[in-house]
Amino acid sequence: MYDPYVTEPARDLSISDARDHLADVVSRAAYAGRITYVTRRGQRMAAIVPVEVAEAIERAEDAEDVAAAREALARIDAGDEPISLADLRAELGL
Repeated sequence: MYDPYVTEPARDLSISDARDHLADVVSRAAYAGRITYVTRRGQRMAAIVPVEVAEAIERAEDAEDVAAAREALARIDAGDEPISLADLRAELGL
């Protein structure tokens, strides 16, 4: 869909302007690779990005989760005691 070599510069757009031009904003993300930051009172609140960007972020997060799980399992295999849910909650102040 979107060619990573044909990207438009990112831009900021107010929530009301994004709402009024949503179809165009989404099309530019999908076909031109534009990232649009949606703002409220000049502050960035969200972003509309090409789906490939969001999927790459999800893959990176999944890889981090897998690495953390493997590390925890390796510690358990090495003899470390697993932490109980109650202890974890207490440690995190939950």
